[in-house]
Amino acid sequence: MEELPLKMNDIARLVLEATEGLGEARWRGLGREEMMRLLRRVVQEGVRAVEESEATVSFAEAVQRSVEARAGRRPTTRRDLRHFTGRMLRVAGVGERPLRAMRSGECRELLQAAFGRSAHSYRKGRAILHSIFAWGRRYGYCDTNPVDAVEAPEVVEKEIVPLTPEEVHRLETAAEHPAHRAMRWSLYLLLYCGLRPAEVQRLQPEDICREEGCVVVRPRVSKTGGGRAVPLRRVQPLSGVEPHIPRNWQNRWRSLRRAAGFAPRRWVPDVCRHTFASYHAAQFKNLPMLQVEMGHRDCSLLRSRYVNVVRGGGKLW
Repeated sequence: MEELPLKMNDIARLVLEATEGLGEARWRGLGREEMMRLLRRVVQEGVRAVEESEATVSFAEAVQRSVEARAGRRPTTRRDLRHFTGRMLRVAGVGERPLRAMRSGECRELLQAAFGRSAHSYRKGRAILHSIFAWGRRYGYCDTNPVDAVEAPEVVEKEIVPLTPEEVHRLETAAEHPAHRAMRWSLYLLLYCGLRPAEVQRLQPEDICREEGCVVVRPRVSKTGGGRAVPLRRVQPLSGVEPHIPRNWQNRWRSLRRAAGFAPRRWVPDVCRHTFASYHAAQFKNLPMLQVEMGHRDCSLLRSRYVNVVRGGGKLW
């Protein structure tokens, strides 16, 4: 064994520091053997604590293993994780950094380098980076989450412009054409239940409960992973039409919009959901009810986006 670079007085000083740390009441009256057992225990526990405090993995390994831990998520979620973590790992030198050694300032610089051109990407990248460190804390590879101290860009809400009743009528008229009749239930669920397009695509016919008067958005269908039941309002035009979500949904949805006179580049992806929320808020004036039907965690987003909407007059129901 290599000789330790310590002198006897160094060892004696360490023993004195250990006994002072324990407190005189802890070792007073002990014999030599008992004192040795106590100090040996202090040394063993100290070695274990040092090993645990220094255990870590590289940032690249933490990324890989935290992404693997989400293998059960939806394909789109896994795709986003790979895309955003890939952009982080392209920042020079970050992949080799020990996870435990990374601090808030370094995380801020990483996010700025990877996503600094887009506030939206920066916010999403920050959330994913936070989840990587949360995974590291769970397995003891870091003690804190440095991303907690990294400020997220302020969300600047865009003006909500729902569809007018005339625009809604154009969509419904187009859906009556033989080429688009398979999309009638999909259009209804988008406009009158506020479902997201991806949620409509994942629905099964049994999720549309006409007898109970609701559509059930199960956790496996919902974007946020939480289930909800939304009332079926104004369903009379679909009487006699069996619930059906067709295949090749995206192409059929684009074709229906085109037939209704909407230019592809001017279509806002969630405008049907915005329309549902806007007219619901204007007609029922019950934000807690709307929150439940939208699947939101609270009413804050509704208050900031849907209370004073543009073109919010008129009724859909």
